[in-house]
Amino acid sequence: METNRREMLLGIGAGAALSVGSAAVAQAGGGGRKLGYAIVGLGSYATKQIMPRFKECTSSQLVALVSGTPEKLTRYAAEYGVPAANCYSYKDFDRIRDNPAIDIVYIVLPNSMHAEYSIRAARAGKHVMCEKPMAVSVAECEAMIAASRKANRKLMIGYRSRFEPYNREAIALARGGHVGPTKIINAEHGFTAKPDQWRLDRAMSGGGSLMDIGIYSLNAARYLTGEEPMTVTAVESTDKSDPRFKTVEDRIDFMLKFPSGIIANCVSSYNSNHNRYRIVGPNGYIDAEPATAYEGQRMTIRKGDATMPRVLPAGQKSQFAGQLDHLSECVLADRQPIVAGEEGLADMRVIEAIYRSAREGRTVRMDRA
Repeated sequence: METNRREMLLGIGAGAALSVGSAAVAQAGGGGRKLGYAIVGLGSYATKQIMPRFKECTSSQLVALVSGTPEKLTRYAAEYGVPAANCYSYKDFDRIRDNPAIDIVYIVLPNSMHAEYSIRAARAGKHVMCEKPMAVSVAECEAMIAASRKANRKLMIGYRSRFEPYNREAIALARGGHVGPTKIINAEHGFTAKPDQWRLDRAMSGGGSLMDIGIYSLNAARYLTGEEPMTVTAVESTDKSDPRFKTVEDRIDFMLKFPSGIIANCVSSYNSNHNRYRIVGPNGYIDAEPATAYEGQRMTIRKGDATMPRVLPAGQKSQFAGQLDHLSECVLADRQPIVAGEEGLADMRVIEAIYRSAREGRTVRMDRA
């Protein structure tokens, strides 16, 4: 089954035509216009977090909607002034190729649908923003990258924290040795998962907490170090009598060892509530809690004998608007996004190694994963 799916996806990617309409021509010239986004999937994250942020954007605007629910299309089209001609079902999704108002497609669907719709969007000649995790396997990630390259389109993954001011500050402080060279990173992310949602169905999610909230611990460890892990050691703790976890895992604890010697101790959980990381060096530590929430980030630094909050200036662009505008600006300037498809692929390689380590009860070397 997996082999057939991989062949199908690679086939779509290999056949991706360079379908560049008038929208792409306009992109090349820039002209100060805002690039048009089509949002694919009108669930709560899209409608409550992403779509309201377009009003903050300087280079992006919402111009089209895609959903399998006609009522949602009608409701949100009216709310955001999207014309009926720019509303699509999943069945007629491929018609976006004929709409020059659409420059970028933002995939906000269950994980198992990311690869298919990203590849179809590239085939239609559109740039792609895809939510994390990028896909449900390394093979799918590679197929998505191949399709975008074939179509000469940008592919970016929705790692919003990379555009959040406190996370950007943490990267600069950690990599700059603010409390001395980083020795340890502790990253913990979890929430109490409610039953009866697609995240708890492996066929749609590709896994449990690791494929959802745990990716924040993993990605933070990678962006705070600027390195790729050499080894992965993981332990799963799941109560299989809990009906929520019939097909997916609850908690995975994993340790990453990086080339510089940094150790990252990470937690991913569907049964505990935490959102934080700590960067530890010989001269102190940097705490972020909440670290990767939608809003309200806070940072505290312990250096020597002093513990002080780190407060950044207010009024900065939100992480959501920053993410949306970043891809638009990369399209207009023809540069690579800082979280391109290769970033999602790197996470997925580690995720597969984490699952393998937990399943086999051994440390996995990434050069052999």
